[in-house]
Amino acid sequence: MVVSIKNNSTTGCAQNQDLTNNLMCGIIPNMQNNNQHTGVRMTAKKNRIRLNQEYRNKIANKIEERLQMEDTIEKDRYLQLREQMKPLQDKTWELMYSIGRENYPQEDVDMAWHLQNKYQNVNTIAPDSCFHVAYMGEHEEDKLDYNDRVVEKKGSPKMIEEHFDFKINGSIHTGSSSHSKDSAFGYAYYRDELKAQEGCNPDIDILMHDKDSNNPYQRKITEANDKYLGMNCSGRENATSYQKEWDNNYSMDLIGREYCRDRQLMTTKENYEQLIFWKNQKSQFVMAHENWIKSIMAQMKEIKIGLKGYKYLDEALELATELGLEINEIEIVQTNSTGLTIFNPKNLADRIKGMKNVKKMTVQEKILARQEYERQANNLN
Repeated sequence: MVVSIKNNSTTGCAQNQDLTNNLMCGIIPNMQNNNQHTGVRMTAKKNRIRLNQEYRNKIANKIEERLQMEDTIEKDRYLQLREQMKPLQDKTWELMYSIGRENYPQEDVDMAWHLQNKYQNVNTIAPDSCFHVAYMGEHEEDKLDYNDRVVEKKGSPKMIEEHFDFKINGSIHTGSSSHSKDSAFGYAYYRDELKAQEGCNPDIDILMHDKDSNNPYQRKITEANDKYLGMNCSGRENATSYQKEWDNNYSMDLIGREYCRDRQLMTTKENYEQLIFWKNQKSQFVMAHENWIKSIMAQMKEIKIGLKGYKYLDEALELATELGLEINEIEIVQTNSTGLTIFNPKNLADRIKGMKNVKKMTVQEKILARQEYERQANNLN
């Protein structure tokens, strides 16, 4: 009995030990796996990059770049009208030139040049690109004075006039504003060229439309734009670059004095309406540019509000993805605020080290170095 009890207790102890071992074998790996999963979660959470203002600005700039590259109805309208503007300008200029020569025949222009070149006190002819054009129409209704008396009867003759400026910064408006200068057309037409220039922005007037036009930032950008395009120069002879090339293509000699040569060119109603159509198309083109940029501005306003509410970089990148705009994390994290790629630590350190302790070579050392270079080159040959 003693043996039996001993054996049973021995067997029981062995079984308990086996059970304990099995439990430990199961618990320890599970604990290890749980610790590993917890560690992964903690590491993943720890490795999420927090957004700061610099990252938000860079992401916003990247998104805006992508939005400007998207094909949209607004952009397509702008591009279509830009494609049509030059052929329309050329066709309308042919009409304008014929109107000018109908009013001032070429033989008279040649005689005026002859007299002006012969006599110092004659100043009656010069090249011009802006013109007062008119036709004789009629009043569509009675014109009354302040006492309600008829001063111009319906159907009576009426001179209908408009100012047309073919220069790059000519007015796109009709009526009383037709004499004003306007840079909007030049900014819209040469948008790609201006975007490629540092310090220029062809969209500046649209972006700042609700701001004071005399603010220093806007004035600085518009001055840079105008300088690059050669606009708003004092006199045709001072115009440079794009304005000079454009204006010279649309210029003819006319007899008159000073501004717009102080004369009015008469034409038919049909010709006048063609000129009005051209000016309206210029206005539509400028409006298409404004509508496209304003659509991007509206989108960017909402995007910046969203970015401000995000805490982590991956949230902002997810927004870009949902918008169909692929932006890589490396574009944001490994670039500085200007978008330039940052050197990795080793390359940057080597670059910095190479910038110091540089001994300036003497003239004699330069001569010897050159002689050594030529000697090695001859040996290779």
